[in-house]
Amino acid sequence: MNSKEIVEKFWKALDKSPFVMIGIPAQNAHSEPMTAQFDDDIPNSLFFFAGKDNRLATGLVSHPEAMVEFSGKGHDFFASVSGTLSVSDDRDLIDKFWSNAIEAWFDGGKDDPNLTLLRFDMKNAEMWEADLSAANKLKMLFGGDINYGDPKEKHVETTM
Repeated sequence: MNSKEIVEKFWKALDKSPFVMIGIPAQNAHSEPMTAQFDDDIPNSLFFFAGKDNRLATGLVSHPEAMVEFSGKGHDFFASVSGTLSVSDDRDLIDKFWSNAIEAWFDGGKDDPNLTLLRFDMKNAEMWEADLSAANKLKMLFGGDINYGDPKEKHVETTM
């Protein structure tokens, strides 16, 4: 499997379960869970709704370098992505990504004065695909050697 195929699997896995952990390493604070939004017309970027008072929104001014950690819904795909975080506040994207789930966090809806849209532009990523076949699950349960095959076929470091 080449890096393009693994990156495509990342986007499919993220589409099924868009929940990630995102943080700004220079803040020396824990990452926080966020729901990623993405648009095929804006490649290699993720968007997050946040409050303007959220530590990500306030911290990116002095420390724009951020990290996103992802674990696929079936725990069979993992990614660690570095990139740059910025404020987007693109009204068209806010309209496009808006949902009832997001509205539940903002009393003023799309016009809430605390609402901001953050943009994460990916730079580098390390991605892993796990083999959770039935045979390997049984080996994990009862002990035994697990054969993952060639690790290079299941892992990639790539520039986005």
